[in-house]
Amino acid sequence: MKHIYLDNAATTPMAPAVVQVMTDTMTQTFGNASSPHYFGRAARSILDESRHTIAQSIHAQHDDEIVFTSGGSESDNTAIIQTALAKQAQGKHIITTAVEHPAVLKSLAYLETLGFEVTYLPVDANNHIDIADFEAALRPDTILVTIMMGNNETGARMPIHEIGAILKDHPAIFHTDAVQAYGLLPIDVTADHIDLLSTSAHKINGPKFIGFLYVREGINYLPLIKGGEQEHKRRAGTENIPAIAGFAKAVSLISDDERSRRQTKYASFKQSIVTYLADHGVAFEVNGTLATTELQHVFNIWFKGIPTNLLQMNLDLAGYAVSGGSACTAGSLEPSHVLTAMFGADSPRISESIRISFGAQTTQADIDGFNEALVGIVEKYLARQTVK
Repeated sequence: MKHIYLDNAATTPMAPAVVQVMTDTMTQTFGNASSPHYFGRAARSILDESRHTIAQSIHAQHDDEIVFTSGGSESDNTAIIQTALAKQAQGKHIITTAVEHPAVLKSLAYLETLGFEVTYLPVDANNHIDIADFEAALRPDTILVTIMMGNNETGARMPIHEIGAILKDHPAIFHTDAVQAYGLLPIDVTADHIDLLSTSAHKINGPKFIGFLYVREGINYLPLIKGGEQEHKRRAGTENIPAIAGFAKAVSLISDDERSRRQTKYASFKQSIVTYLADHGVAFEVNGTLATTELQHVFNIWFKGIPTNLLQMNLDLAGYAVSGGSACTAGSLEPSHVLTAMFGADSPRISESIRISFGAQTTQADIDGFNEALVGIVEKYLARQTVK
């Protein structure tokens, strides 16, 4: 049986070109980039070239505004915790949303134990915040705003440009978690007045355990990881040159045209699924919106009356990997905090939704097969319920 991967919001397979670059680097460029000899200089050259490629991808003004990290979680933790600690003399108020990634929410929960005050902006049924709510929440003692660029469960986009414009003349630091958006949306940290931005390579067909934190020039914080003076004294530890080279290669594979092409392709996949389900009389609703302005690779659907775990398990048995509308933690299902924020804790959507997410390798044939398998599972389950 052929297995089809439709969980790309969780992670993506590495592109063959990325694997090749990493393999070549591991075998040929093993030096420490901090060493002054030939081998160290060769590693430093790859490090500098990779940093330049990545800085250009978000329109950073300076290459050294890119700090390599172990991934999105470390970048989020560093941006949020270290910024708050560095600025606490100016205030202890932070603004975020109720639907952020756990790497953000748990960093904020930690800060709350230290006496920081966090405002969690609500979202509507499309998983969007109201910019008026943000403006009302902003205070003179607000020191940090951390709002994701695109949501990992529904693909909803946040008004990053509008928030940046409001904060341009405010002393608060603006951080955005761009882990899901990077590689799919055009990003301009200068035009959007972004101070800190987090990403992770494994979301764009790069390697796991490597990411970066963009730190605008002039933003100061104490390093989260302490030790040597790597990354311009902002992140200790010998740089993972093969992974960094692979990350840069993954970035280079996504031109503006390719990014636009993928968004268009993924939007067509969504429409194909919606049309097929409607044509076969399946009772469903989209969690969020089909607007083309959203992240198109993430698609969250409520199947009325059908448990998430049943759908997910049967799709897996049929050869299709998707994610549930809730996260499995320590063997027990916990409600999705995103769907809960959108629809309320008592909504059946929380336990009857699945997330489908597309990737560069996904084809229309994959979606056609998925549609057929999905409808078959739904019809079989409902038929059994009718007999009962």
